Amino acid sequence: MGIPGQSAAPAVCSLSVRMFGHLAVTRNGEALALPPSRKVRALLAYLATSPHPVGRSRLCELLGDIPNDPRGELRWCLSKLRSLLDEPYRNRVQSREDLVWLDLADTSIDVLRVDLAMRSGIETLKLELVRELCDLMVGDFLEGLDLARSPQLDHWLAGQRRHYRTCQASFLERLIELSPDDPELLRKHADRWVALSPLDIRAQTMLLKALLQSGPPDEAERHFLAINRLFSAEKIGVEPIRRAWLEMQRSDASPVTVPATVSEPHPRISIDGSATKIPVDEHRRASLAVLPLADCDRRGEMAAGLTHDIITRLAKLRSLFVIARGSVFALAEQGISPEEAARRLDVDYYVAGVVKRREHKMLVSVELVETRTSHIVWSEEFEFRQDDTFLLLDDIGDKIVASIAHEIETAEKNRAILKPPNSLNAWEAYHRGLWHMYRFTRPDNDLAQQFFTRSIETDPTFARAYAGLSFTHWQSAFQHWADRARETDLALKAAGRSLIVDEHDPAAHWAMGRAMWLRGRHGEAVAELERSVELSPNFALGHYALAFVQSQSGDPSVAIASSDHSRSLSPFDPLLFGMLGARAMAHVRLGQYEEAADWALMAAARPNAHIIILAIAAHCLALADRLDEARNLVAVIRQTIPNFRVADFLATFRFAPDTEEVFRRAAHCIGLD
Repeated sequence: MGIPGQSAAPAVCSLSVRMFGHLAVTRNGEALALPPSRKVRALLAYLATSPHPVGRSRLCELLGDIPNDPRGELRWCLSKLRSLLDEPYRNRVQSREDLVWLDLADTSIDVLRVDLAMRSGIETLKLELVRELCDLMVGDFLEGLDLARSPQLDHWLAGQRRHYRTCQASFLERLIELSPDDPELLRKHADRWVALSPLDIRAQTMLLKALLQSGPPDEAERHFLAINRLFSAEKIGVEPIRRAWLEMQRSDASPVTVPATVSEPHPRISIDGSATKIPVDEHRRASLAVLPLADCDRRGEMAAGLTHDIITRLAKLRSLFVIARGSVFALAEQGISPEEAARRLDVDYYVAGVVKRREHKMLVSVELVETRTSHIVWSEEFEFRQDDTFLLLDDIGDKIVASIAHEIETAEKNRAILKPPNSLNAWEAYHRGLWHMYRFTRPDNDLAQQFFTRSIETDPTFARAYAGLSFTHWQSAFQHWADRARETDLALKAAGRSLIVDEHDPAAHWAMGRAMWLRGRHGEAVAELERSVELSPNFALGHYALAFVQSQSGDPSVAIASSDHSRSLSPFDPLLFGMLGARAMAHVRLGQYEEAADWALMAAARPNAHIIILAIAAHCLALADRLDEARNLVAVIRQTIPNFRVADFLATFRFAPDTEEVFRRAAHCIGLD
């Protein structure tokens, strides 16, 4: 981008910014002299890695030590950056109103290459690229750069360093996966991985394997004993490494002495000659650690309270293995980073975040991270006035918990769909079933039943799999894909099994409530659904099911409130069309036809909305006297079900006679009677 009013520029010189090791900037291969100010160097890195323009007030906060004129100091730092980066025909330091950013479109930045590779998925990276990225990561992020008087910038630096160490560990693990047949390379990469993450169980296990393959046996034994001493000193359980070590001896030609204290190997651990593998654990659940939220003002009561609240609410969902509060707080007290704590706890995901105070406001920033790849699965920032703290913290806790559960479920579904069906354990088969279930077609519903059944056969104690199976039978009954009475019985039976297995699982009561609705037992259905949200106030599907039931024959105002709450908890839910459709039906019962039409159209616009949702929209549009739009939807419906009539629509739901008459009048106007 040129300077306004000047002639066209000649070819722009390219820049290169290196942030691994000591910061370096080159133009056309020539090193540029960096400003001596540490703040200017840190500001360059912060702006270069920021995905969006940054507000001046935020940059003033980062610079730190509250000078007499923070904006003046920021202007001085930016002037130094301009003298370094700007070119005769190009202003690389850009600003507009309160925002500042860098124009680095043609600039090579080493850390951004790493981030791009991580976003594409570690499993997709080829050998040469991974090797190149590992060679790129020489030294720590902005090595040697610390700003004792700028705590927020130091906090950011520490977070970036932890992030890129985790990335490097992931790349080294990928290198080992891609070169399993070369003992020397295996040892080289494992050595580097252990040097980077000495308390990582996978890294130490891989190094033991490499030492057995490429060195004298006594060297591997000495390292095994050193691991025991190290992990004992750090109060970390060493049993997984001991089991793997015993299994390695079995597969190695030369026996190695093992200390008498080592227990017998677990039968599920094995070594296949190329990598350490832990075979399928049929009772596995996705595991999660919620690390204590950091408090920038070092008044930790609010952050600690919110952390405890999130852990408690996630545990109530019963769908995840959540590490107890004592363990995560104990690690935090040792000053261990979130990434390292997650690896020590051997969890699939971790949650980290920070609480900040700004004038009369509070900000809570939270992110969900996949431990192995360091990929940020979800992040959000919540802002509220300190006056409303206790009221809003409860609402924020609800949203955080619902978002975490939804994002992990999505990630696990996507992972399960990529695996061969015959390799799935109970947890994976369940999520493969969810993936098909949420497509809302008859063939996918049948496949979902098969995967839920397989999950149950593999782990009969998995309550969620029974609830999923119940839902598929509910779908078959609701959409008239099979005999309604038979499918209702099957939905009720599976929901009952779910409750027997775990009566504290909100999904079990959700499934039973829906099955009771199929039976026409409104009061019992509402009681079960209310129990589901009582067990877990963050269970979005429970609130939606309440909206669905109440929208037809209960209190329509309660239905609207429950619909809104379910959507606030899970704004991208696969059943969002149902949440919107339930609200539309509630508005019909209140005689609010324009509102009903608007909400029904939003439901019909969802990509996975099925025929019944389109029928709700067609009837609501007719009631609002929007007949052309309604008839267009009727034409779409009849492309799938040529003989669809209002009788089919009413047989699907459980409306009172007066509401049925309202829909019959609407159907007459658009040819559905």
